[in-house]
Amino acid sequence: MLNLVNATKPTFYFIGVTTGQSSIMKLFPLWAKSLCIDAEIKGIDIDIHANREVYREVVTFLKNDPLSLGALVTTHKIDLYHAAKDLFDELDPYALLFGELSSISKRDGKLIGHAKDHISSGLAMEGFLPKDYWNKHKGDVLIMGAGGSAIAIVSNLIHDAKRNGMPSAIYVTNRSQSRLDSMQKIISEMSTDVPIQYLTVDEPFKNDKVLSKLKPYSLVINATGLGKDRPGSPLSNEALFPHNSLVWELNYRGDLLFMHQALSQKDTQSLYVEDGWIYFIHGWTQVISEVFQIQLNNEQFTEIERISSEFNQSKLSGK
Repeated sequence: MLNLVNATKPTFYFIGVTTGQSSIMKLFPLWAKSLCIDAEIKGIDIDIHANREVYREVVTFLKNDPLSLGALVTTHKIDLYHAAKDLFDELDPYALLFGELSSISKRDGKLIGHAKDHISSGLAMEGFLPKDYWNKHKGDVLIMGAGGSAIAIVSNLIHDAKRNGMPSAIYVTNRSQSRLDSMQKIISEMSTDVPIQYLTVDEPFKNDKVLSKLKPYSLVINATGLGKDRPGSPLSNEALFPHNSLVWELNYRGDLLFMHQALSQKDTQSLYVEDGWIYFIHGWTQVISEVFQIQLNNEQFTEIERISSEFNQSKLSGK
């Protein structure tokens, strides 16, 4: 088990795989100062697809420890939900619909779970997806990975149809058929006329083959986690991105091989390549707002972006 120790001061947790490597461990104190939050952050590292009792131990600890205020969950969003959903006093409608949660908070003595990816991924996409993109270009979408982020992105594409239209086709690939089946069941409950193919892919060259089917002006997304907690890419180095397409690496740290594969073709294939940095900021600020019961205004969010940008530039320069 995890040997969790009761907090001695107000504490916010990050539940992930390699939390100590995340920029949030250094960024959160800077954000907290700016937002006048009196709390520290601690990481809880859990192996991918851990035993359900591990997830239950973590949720029980958060529920019972008075100074443990809440947590952000990455990687384990679906597994934690299914293992410990009965321990929550309230689950928001999106957590119930998507079968996952990324935010754990407390309010009036109740433990509450929220799914926030549909908000954070939607805000991140708004930053780089041109208005009316699908109506103008009729491209496709390939999402590699079928976890909570992939589900949230597809739901945003469906709900954003009035602003941007819909892609001609959506392909979702994943190593696990059970995750694909679960995602298909969730998405089928939403209204959409766009054909979605769910494909079991266990080797990078098979993702290459799906990629080769895409039209120009498509959107290609790495939602696998490969390149962050685990090295590598869902594509081989022989993969060819469709011309004039958008490429979105959901990760912002790690070897980021997928992003580098896209950048190597940026000029020849006329690609726009987006990393996961803005998605990271939106994801964290959404959960922080929930846990600390604050609503960030535009001025506060702009300041968070400034602090984060300065931190990232300092990190890149080695200072």
